[in-house]
Amino acid sequence: MSDLVSRLSLQPVDSGDFEDMLALRVDAMRPSLERVGRFDLARSRERLSAGFVVPFMHHIVIDGEQRVGFVTLKPEGADALRLDHLYLRTGFQGRGIGEWVMRWAKAQARNERRDITLTALVKSDANRFYLQHGFVLEGGEGVDLHYRWHVAAEATC
Repeated sequence: MSDLVSRLSLQPVDSGDFEDMLALRVDAMRPSLERVGRFDLARSRERLSAGFVVPFMHHIVIDGEQRVGFVTLKPEGADALRLDHLYLRTGFQGRGIGEWVMRWAKAQARNERRDITLTALVKSDANRFYLQHGFVLEGGEGVDLHYRWHVAAEATC
């Protein structure tokens, strides 16, 4: 696993990457969306389009060329960054890549002295991942759960 992590990097996204990123998002999200009866390709396209903010998006890449996921970390108000997307292709979950991305995101948040907020689907395996990485459940609505990682709380640990 550590060998794989040493081969990871983040690369910028450009507007021409949308279709490939949509396919990746569908691949990563489909099982969770189907569990809650919410998979819809048109809705997936709409959701990604609404959050497609190129300056805050990064491809997750192995060996400088194999795109295995993407992440979006963007400002949200004065005190937080929003982890809007963190998706990995099927077969790349559970290999330490998400943890590597989370370390990067937390380093960005610490540098800016901001918390990190995110939303995850009920019944998604991502919920366990976020709880293991220090996120606190703040509430939910419908099929969405809202989490926050407090940069100040980590500083007191």
